[in-house]
Amino acid sequence: MRSLFRQSSVLFVLAATSLVHAQTTPAKTTSKRSAVTALEVEELRNALAAQEKRIEQQQQQIQRLTEDMRKRDSDLEQAKQEVQKLEASTSAAVSQSAQEQQTVSALSTQVNDLKQNETNAALSLQETQKNIQSSLENPVALHYKGVTLTPGGYLTGDTVWRSHALGADVNTPFNSIPFDGATASHMSEFFGSGRGSRVSLLTEGKLNSAKLTGYVEADFLSAGITSNNNQSNSYSLRQRQAWGQAALNSGWTLAGGQMWSLVTETKSGVTQLTQASPLTIDTQYNVGFSWARQYGFRVAKDFGNKIWWAASVENPQATLGGHLAPGQNNFIIGSQGASGGLYNPTANYSFNAAPDFVTKVAFEPGWGHYEVLGLLSDFRDRVFPCGGIISATNGVLPPSVPCGSGNIPNASGAFNKDKIGGGVGVNIRGTVAQQLDVGIHALAGDGIGRYGSAGLPDIVARPDGVLVPVRNYQALGTVEYHSKRLDLYAYVGAEYEARAAYTFGGKGAGY
Repeated sequence: MRSLFRQSSVLFVLAATSLVHAQTTPAKTTSKRSAVTALEVEELRNALAAQEKRIEQQQQQIQRLTEDMRKRDSDLEQAKQEVQKLEASTSAAVSQSAQEQQTVSALSTQVNDLKQNETNAALSLQETQKNIQSSLENPVALHYKGVTLTPGGYLTGDTVWRSHALGADVNTPFNSIPFDGATASHMSEFFGSGRGSRVSLLTEGKLNSAKLTGYVEADFLSAGITSNNNQSNSYSLRQRQAWGQAALNSGWTLAGGQMWSLVTETKSGVTQLTQASPLTIDTQYNVGFSWARQYGFRVAKDFGNKIWWAASVENPQATLGGHLAPGQNNFIIGSQGASGGLYNPTANYSFNAAPDFVTKVAFEPGWGHYEVLGLLSDFRDRVFPCGGIISATNGVLPPSVPCGSGNIPNASGAFNKDKIGGGVGVNIRGTVAQQLDVGIHALAGDGIGRYGSAGLPDIVARPDGVLVPVRNYQALGTVEYHSKRLDLYAYVGAEYEARAAYTFGGKGAGY
């Protein structure tokens, strides 16, 4: 277009030049020639008009070309935009196709999962139906009005043979094993018994704020006055445990009744029914095992299922040991059961001033179960300074107590005297190699003898009638192997009491 425009401009200039030249030439020519003919002027005008017409046509052609170029540019821009739209549409289609492929793949996976879940659900339903059927045919527990009743127990027939006779059936009283000088030491004995058979019932119920539990357990290891081995072997039912418990959602637990003492080691926290009692067939547990089953009221707190604290007040009892001086009857700690009362009239019961107090902290940091405990007992008797054999030189009578004349025993100046005893203990228990349990227990203190399996005495009486708690140590080592069909165990234990000897004619009363 630019070249055509330039060419038209040149033609216009040439035409103008020719016109000027034609206008100026006649003057010059006039001098040379006489005149210009009218025909030449007409031809010149016609040529100039034709030239202007051509220029106008060229300008119109240029304008049309310009408009065509603008249209083509517009069409090109529009085409470019269409291409961009097409590219964008293609990219979106590709992306959508990829997403659709991912969606299809995810749907396929979900379908496969649903099929597998359907198969698993069918198998689980079949297993659940089997379990329900088995539960209906062989229920572990009974459900009645929101309460779960779980009966328990077992039947047993035990035999025992001892190289030294004890006359003790299937439990071994370790504090009664005869020495060589006793006649029974030279005789063996055999007994067979089903008295170790046990029955129990666990009752559980759930409230919005607590879980309630009741438990009762009994066996036949008790003897009535008429019980014997002669013919009917009619031994009486014995209460082992009978307690109730409320486990609050806040972590506090309250329990009361006849239960295992808090002194007894547990396998989980301070939870009832998890006592770590030895697996011995002998119904008396291994020497060194510290325990009691007696009345108690217990409060416990669970701190995050890692630390537990518990405290209890428990029924006390004072077991007296040692040898009294000849004629010594200057104190009393209790008596046999009253006739018409609920105590056994052939057994001795101590007159206790206060319950035993026990506290315990248990830890389970990750491996093992650890316990630290403390025990406090109050021993009391009534002392009679004028009881027993009275003489001026026996060193028993305090100068301030007049006993009257004639050296006749009497109750003058009698008073009550308390002595505090107690001890501390530790328990460590853990599982090694999944099936092997190992444990260590130790308890040491003064006046704790009755909490050991050997049943050593808690106290002895001085010649002046004042009670003295005896130093006692108890220890037990445990190794237990458990498999699906077999339990193997080994225990080694010891109980020791320190000497507590007094000379009747020694120093003064020492009240």
